[in-house]
Amino acid sequence: MKNIPTVSAYRVFKNRKSILKNPLPFHNENFEKLGEIFQVKIGPSGLILFTRSPEHIKQILQKNHKKYHKSTLQTEDLAKYIGKGLLTSNGDHWRTHRRMVQPAFHKKKLEGLLGIMSDAIRDELKRIRPEVLEDIHPLMGDLAFQVVAQSLFSRNDIKEDMAELKRITETNQQMLIKEMRQPYLGWWFKLNGAIAHHLKLSKEARNLLDKIIEERITSGVEKDDLLDMLLKARYEDGTAMSRDQLIDEVLILFTAGHETTANALSFTLFLLAKNPKVQEKAFQSVSGIDLENQNHLENISALAYIKQCVEEGMRLYPPAYYIDRMNIEEDQLGEHHIPKDTMILLAVYELHRDKNFWEQPEVFEPERFNPKNKKDFSNYYYPFGAGPRMCVGNNFAMYEMILVVAEILKKYRVQTNVEEIEIDPLISLRPKEVPLEFIQR
Repeated sequence: MKNIPTVSAYRVFKNRKSILKNPLPFHNENFEKLGEIFQVKIGPSGLILFTRSPEHIKQILQKNHKKYHKSTLQTEDLAKYIGKGLLTSNGDHWRTHRRMVQPAFHKKKLEGLLGIMSDAIRDELKRIRPEVLEDIHPLMGDLAFQVVAQSLFSRNDIKEDMAELKRITETNQQMLIKEMRQPYLGWWFKLNGAIAHHLKLSKEARNLLDKIIEERITSGVEKDDLLDMLLKARYEDGTAMSRDQLIDEVLILFTAGHETTANALSFTLFLLAKNPKVQEKAFQSVSGIDLENQNHLENISALAYIKQCVEEGMRLYPPAYYIDRMNIEEDQLGEHHIPKDTMILLAVYELHRDKNFWEQPEVFEPERFNPKNKKDFSNYYYPFGAGPRMCVGNNFAMYEMILVVAEILKKYRVQTNVEEIEIDPLISLRPKEVPLEFIQR
């Protein structure tokens, strides 16, 4: 890949403090200076390829997806903390379990969960303190976590267990970020016991989930929630998932399901607060809808403008701001020959803000996603990934976010006193703080 511009290991080391805090400005500087594709040297022989080219991204995720696997960032580094589930596996293991898990997230199945989801949302939103300016990201985090917990377990008596599970997953995420951004300190993390400590926390989380699952099986009660669907899932030979595999999948649902949704909601609410005219239009779209009736799917269909607001929020702040892949066969990206086993990071954040594909890309404009505009953004818009490995819970997440925004706007006008949010890119793109004030309507 000698014809691809290269960022030296020296530059990476020189900028290590700013990269550890937030790597996006460093990557943006490289894209603006070097073009749509560049490579970064890490250590004496390591290389990571970065691209924001829509042609490259489409080829990797869709056209030539069979040549690409999830990279070791997920299949090894993340997997050691949350197991080998859909998010962290490749090949036959991934295909088998995708077939088993996907039916639980079909729209008809989700329709049965919307009541549980709606009740959990309404319960968590009772914690809003009107006319108090405060960071709403923790509230969105708790809300999204409880929605996953209720949709999985249909229980109100495990909030302490769920709070502990949330604490462990977030603590382990912080450790993983250190490992990913400071690979040169890997030896030290092992020597000082940091990795061992976090692996112990992961074991505690698994034991907690094992207890809840055992209680469900012992009770013999069927609740038609996500846990029931996973317990009933069968391999082709008719056998069920092992307990360890079931825990892996549940951990993935918690880790991927609550974090990304909480972040997207926080960013979207901030953008609505900064754009009063858009917020008023969104309020008008929900003001005549009875959100407390049981016609949840009809309500969601009627909330088209709320959906556009969420979609535009995820364009500006995509939860999966980078998508990682490693090619298991050599490939050709445009004029560039890519050797086998190259780690590639797809810069979704950069593509979503690229002025070559979006008019006024920095502007929050939900009308972009109005179907009447007849603009096809599918080649430039990847909030849930694309291809066979597109997020299995994308409909679940969209339903949840539409309902949350609708519930809030129907009761409150949101406002803020800050111009910009400082972002904190971890496993997903999250805000450091989102100070909002809710004014009762």
